[in-house]
Amino acid sequence: MTVFRLPDLGEGLLDAEIVTWHVSEGDHAVAGQPLVSVETDKAVVEIPAPYAGTIVRLIKAEGDIVKVGGALIDIDTGKASDAGAIVGQLDDLAKPTPAAIPRPVGRDTSKATPAARRLAKAKGIALSDITATGPGGTIVTRDIEVAGATTSGEELRGARRTMARAMTKSHAVVVPATVTDTVDISSWPDTEKPTLRLIHAIVSACLVEPALNAWFDGRLRQLHDQIDLALAMDTADGLFTPVLHGVQSSPDLQAQLEQAKRAVRDRTISPVDMQRATISLSNFGSIGGVFAALVVTPPQVAILGAGRIFQQCGVADGGLVVRRVLPLSLTFDHRVVTGGEAARFLAALREDLERPGETGQVER
Repeated sequence: MTVFRLPDLGEGLLDAEIVTWHVSEGDHAVAGQPLVSVETDKAVVEIPAPYAGTIVRLIKAEGDIVKVGGALIDIDTGKASDAGAIVGQLDDLAKPTPAAIPRPVGRDTSKATPAARRLAKAKGIALSDITATGPGGTIVTRDIEVAGATTSGEELRGARRTMARAMTKSHAVVVPATVTDTVDISSWPDTEKPTLRLIHAIVSACLVEPALNAWFDGRLRQLHDQIDLALAMDTADGLFTPVLHGVQSSPDLQAQLEQAKRAVRDRTISPVDMQRATISLSNFGSIGGVFAALVVTPPQVAILGAGRIFQQCGVADGGLVVRRVLPLSLTFDHRVVTGGEAARFLAALREDLERPGETGQVER
C-alpha cells in the first residue's frame, strides 16, 4: 500500500483545495492519467497518477483543503491488470469484498432524519457540528434551524482564500503610503483605451526611477531590470493577478494581455503565470472610483491605480477649457521607497501619458 501525498505545486504554495476527483475507490489507475484537480493560488492544477495501481481509499473529499505533503489517496501498487483506462475491477463485481466496495468520501455518519439532512445541506451546515435533541440522539430539523440562527458566514475558498492570506501578510509587514496625481489625456484619440498606455507609461517610469520595480523582504532590496507586471482583474470568484512577464521587451503587449484575460476567464491560468511580479497595476476606474489607497503585495514595493476618467475645467490661453482627466494613485512601501522616489516615478508616468498618439487598443 502506498500513500500518495500532495506534491509541492509551486513556489511558496502551502496548501490546495480539492476541486474534482477523477478516480473512485476500486478503480485501477495507470501512471500519468488524471488523478485529481486541485485549486491553489487561484489556479486549477491537474495532478496525474504517479504510478499504476488500484485506488483503495480517497483520504480527502472534494472541497477539502490539504497542506503540501498531506495524504491524498491510498493506492495498492501490487500487480493488477491494466485495462488502459479508469475501470472497475470486473472480477470483484461477481464476489464483492469489503476492500472492493467503494466507501463514501466525506459523508457525515451522524444520525439525522432525511428532512434534517436535506435542510443541513441547503444551509451548508455540517451535521457533525449540530447538537442533536431528537429521540436516541437523532438530529431533527429544529436542530438545524437553531444552528442556522447562530451560525453566519461561510469559509473562504479558492481565490478569495488566497486573497485573504495575501492581504493579511501585506497588512502585517508593509508600511504603505500613497501619492496621487491627475493626467490631462485630452490629446488621446477617442479610439485609444487606457490599459496599454498605462503599461507603456509604467515601463518608462521604471527606467526613470527603478526603485519602484523592486522586491524587499524586510532586509534585502533587489532592483529588477526586467519588468514583470501584475494586473489586478476582478472576477465573480475573487481577485486574480496574472503577471505579464518582460513587458519592457514584449513584441505584442496587447496579445499578451488578451491571453492573460482569457486564461483568467477560463480558469486555465497556471500558478507560474501569477507569480514573481515586480510591480502591479490596478485599473479600477472602469468599474468606479477616482483615487484609492491600494495594497502592496510583498515582496513588491509598489502598485499603481488608475481611476475613472472624468472631465474637468481648466485654463488655457486665458480662457476656460474642458479637459479629459485620468486620476492616478501610487501606493508604495515606505520602508524602502522614499517619497521623492515615488514622486519622480509618478511625474514620469504623467509625462509619458500626456503625450499624444495611440499605442494600441485593448478593452479596459
